[in-house]
Amino acid sequence: MQLPENFKKRILMTTSGVTLCAIAVGFFKCSSFGVDPFQCFAQGIWGHFFETTLSFGLYYTILSALLLLLDLIIARKCMGAATLVNMFLTGYIVDFTCTVINRLAPAPTLPLRIVYLFIAVLVMCFASSLYMTSNLGVSVYDAIPIVISDTRKLPFRFVRIGCDLLCVVIGTLTGLLPGIGTLITAFFMGPLIEYFNHTFSEPFLKGKHTKQTIAQNT
Repeated sequence: MQLPENFKKRILMTTSGVTLCAIAVGFFKCSSFGVDPFQCFAQGIWGHFFETTLSFGLYYTILSALLLLLDLIIARKCMGAATLVNMFLTGYIVDFTCTVINRLAPAPTLPLRIVYLFIAVLVMCFASSLYMTSNLGVSVYDAIPIVISDTRKLPFRFVRIGCDLLCVVIGTLTGLLPGIGTLITAFFMGPLIEYFNHTFSEPFLKGKHTKQTIAQNT
């Protein structure tokens, strides 16, 4: 089987992207300003039904496995190495990140929480840029709006907004209210991811000449 072009770089970008995304979620949790829509759903369900019986890492793996089964039926083409890395690493890295941050600052002040939020947004956008540009599959959640958009011939951005809003509603109903962090990710993730795509991820994957070409065309 022929490997994709720049396969080693793609693996590095995928692994780094998923890892950094999970670290960003940890900062989001510790900021107490809200999390991204899917995490609002995942953490809301966990906090309402499973917090006393399952660690978040184990719960997240089980949830991802259930979504993976669904994706294998309706969105097999979207699956790849990144899907498995995301499924098995994210929850445990979030747990570890929160533990480290809480030990370093057990009672963070408001300014420190704002710093956490700032770090979370930037790191998540940068990580998402790495992860998406690597093109080695998507997360079990990201696959769902993609396949709905493709099969129903609907604009992806509107399908994604609908899926995200549904996640926020479910998270809210289970007790996890969306915060300013949730709103910031909704409005700023797209432009920031695009910025990191052009300034780092695409040039890193394809070579420095890509960055020069982009600069000449702008």
